[in-house]
Amino acid sequence: MANNFSTLAVHGGEERRKPYGALTTPVIQSSTYTFKDTAEILDFMRRKDAGQLPVRDEYGRYSNPTQTTAEQKLAALEGGERSLLFATGMNAITTTLLTLLSNGDHLVMVEGAYRRTEEFARVYLPRWGVDTTFVPIDDPDALHSAIQPNTRAIMSETPTNPYLRVMDLSRMVEIAREQDILTIIDSTFATPINLRPLEHGLDLVIHSATKYLGGHNDLLAGAVIGRGDLLSEIEDARGVLGGMSNPNDAYLLIRGIKTLELRVQRQNENGQRIAEFLQDHPAVSRVHYPGLANHPDHQVAQRQMTGFGGVVSFEIDGDMEETGRFIDRLQLPYVGPTLGGVESVVEQMAALFSLDPEERRVAGIKDNLVRYALGIENTDDIIADLDQALSDTG
Repeated sequence: MANNFSTLAVHGGEERRKPYGALTTPVIQSSTYTFKDTAEILDFMRRKDAGQLPVRDEYGRYSNPTQTTAEQKLAALEGGERSLLFATGMNAITTTLLTLLSNGDHLVMVEGAYRRTEEFARVYLPRWGVDTTFVPIDDPDALHSAIQPNTRAIMSETPTNPYLRVMDLSRMVEIAREQDILTIIDSTFATPINLRPLEHGLDLVIHSATKYLGGHNDLLAGAVIGRGDLLSEIEDARGVLGGMSNPNDAYLLIRGIKTLELRVQRQNENGQRIAEFLQDHPAVSRVHYPGLANHPDHQVAQRQMTGFGGVVSFEIDGDMEETGRFIDRLQLPYVGPTLGGVESVVEQMAALFSLDPEERRVAGIKDNLVRYALGIENTDDIIADLDQALSDTG
């Protein structure tokens, strides 16, 4: 099998000869799987106890053939030993942290994570006796100082949402290895096309597969990819906690991944051109995009990423009300909270974050902040639409 992304996206993880001679991996819609006789059950249990993989399916809460194919494809794309599929990206995050952290452990989390991830660390982990220290993304000294004798893991996102800050993965790994600490990265915004964190020495990569990996806004799924020993622990917890994906979403994910490289390349192109257009527009006060030279993490992004992604955040000249009117003047994108699909989606971050101005201020969400998640539409059409909407600002 070739190692080029486009070939891996189409063929990686899939059997050459599929059931019934089908070209596509079929949806195996079954909650349970039967055995021929008792001897087959005993052989299955012996192989399972010995940790021999792959072990055949027994019950839908543990595994499903369609889901297994999706997991194998994701592992191939990220270069991981194994992958596990979950019902959602948050389910992948929470199950991973609950598995790897115990009462008395300490987690270091880099600031700028998805707000629900931060909420889980601030509100829920303390209930299980796990403390979290938050550190800036661009301060390796603070990261180093935050480590305690009981620190078990460092977790970050890259790029972050919505300001698209980029974590220096090599520095993160260097600090973690000094203390034998696990490293976890949420790489949803980057995708394995733009960044392969495991090649930088990270232990685990997490994705909200709902976004770019699925690519069509028609499924919910999450994934964890990385070291086999860690994935075995997390797999056991998934069977207990029940965060299994379903075969229909797994099928849609397999289908979506086949065009991942094509879609992400177009979204990278759209992102760069739209960021450059907005940077020069008089109605825009600031643009946040790692492909721009004035982005604080541009050099880090250049060093470790092959593309800068399809999300552009920017601040317009105006207050919350004027920002909302600008959003409403746009004719091409849908208005909503998601990203990564073939359709462009725009969001006024403040409006969906909180109606409380103080909560927005504490979280660093400005009233005039817009997040534009670019799809695969024609770039000139997107620019023309933005231009007409911005021209009426004021």
